[in-house]
Amino acid sequence: MTGIFKANNPFNTFLLFVYCLLLKLPMFLHPIKPMPQQTDGFLYRQLLEQLSPVGNVLPAIYSLISFILLFTQGITFNQLSNKNRLIQKPNYMPAMAYLLITSMFSEWNVLSSPLIVNTLLIWVWARMSALTNTRIVTGQLFNIGLTIGIATFFYFPSIAFTALIIFGLILTRPFRLAEWLIALLGIIAPYYFLLSYVFLTDKWKGYRFPEFSVSLPVFYESRWALAAIILVLFATVVGMFYVRQNFRRQLIQTRKSWSLVLLYFFVAICVPFINATHAFQYWILCAVPLSAIVGAAFFYPEKKWFPLIMHWLMVIYIVIFSYFIK
Repeated sequence: MTGIFKANNPFNTFLLFVYCLLLKLPMFLHPIKPMPQQTDGFLYRQLLEQLSPVGNVLPAIYSLISFILLFTQGITFNQLSNKNRLIQKPNYMPAMAYLLITSMFSEWNVLSSPLIVNTLLIWVWARMSALTNTRIVTGQLFNIGLTIGIATFFYFPSIAFTALIIFGLILTRPFRLAEWLIALLGIIAPYYFLLSYVFLTDKWKGYRFPEFSVSLPVFYESRWALAAIILVLFATVVGMFYVRQNFRRQLIQTRKSWSLVLLYFFVAICVPFINATHAFQYWILCAVPLSAIVGAAFFYPEKKWFPLIMHWLMVIYIVIFSYFIK
């Protein structure tokens, strides 16, 4: 599969869909009804309420929506990675890596609020990467801030990705106070309209802001889950080696895009530390930047057997864990 997706063939989109379907088949065989957590926003809760009548009769509806989100996120991020030339040549490795990584943990296939937020964050990363070559960015910065604000309505701790805007601006733009303020206004704008609605409809007394707290994440994982983490970490270390090896050969714009990927990854790692509740599904925010790094691990090695073995070890793990361990 690594040889097939290494090429930039439009037919690979269909092959990737089949690949995704085979990897994600267990989520349809054993559908899970998602339950809102303390840090989940009101938009996510409303979505679950709307889906509840159908979900009670047909639980697979949750798996179907998760499948569509995961596949479209993989394809979209892959296209944006190729556009920003993260890897030397256009390919389908980031999409393959994203679908592979998210299949290794069953919690990452559940229709969770962070899974929905991933779609918004992919767009934010792409817009931040485009700031370098744009002269007038006020409209884009407002939209980026607005997207982060809306993301918090699904999953409140995603407010941490404000750091992606701050450090992204430091990285890509000379300091202009007006641009920083416009981005901040974009983040605040959704709350202004929300609180205006709450006040005008006299729902102020019953309204509660989402909660979060700073604490160490608690893992309730088996040895099999730890084995999956080790496999992903190994692929990440290999990918980081090749990213670093090729970093100086890349254009300045590509270097900045990679720097934003690493910043994205760092913020995503920090998010579970500001959760009021602890669940492994919140770590899925790391999957998007990880897919770029692991995609490099599959693309760059000159010895074809190395990425091939790494890929099939992950696939074998997914098959064993999905069909024989549970």
